[in-house]
Amino acid sequence: ARLVESGGGLVQPGGSLRLSCAASGFDFGRYATSWYRQVPGKERERVAAITSIGDSIDYADSVKGRFTISRDNYKNELYLSMNALKPEDTAVYYCFALVGSGTWGQGTPVTVSS
Repeated sequence: ARLVESGGGLVQPGGSLRLSCAASGFDFGRYATSWYRQVPGKERERVAAITSIGDSIDYADSVKGRFTISRDNYKNELYLSMNALKPEDTAVYYCFALVGSGTWGQGTPVTVSS
């Protein structure tokens, strides 16, 4: 199983980014997936989660109303649309699939700064 994130970068406060996570090596459509983020020196925080068929979604309070998680099981991809970004959203963002003991991507950095 493999997950590869992309789409991170530098954005000004109030801006938007869309992260993607390409899955391979497993039946992506069978597994729940999530986005996490981590700031150096802090624990990894779950940002958003979505069930295998997208019928249930959950967000951290800190991103509700600004972030949207979605998936395309035909393309084997997971997405995170981030709007109204704040400096405190700066972190490395990881996708996670509940396959086996859990599979992580390598992360994509997001920096929100003017």
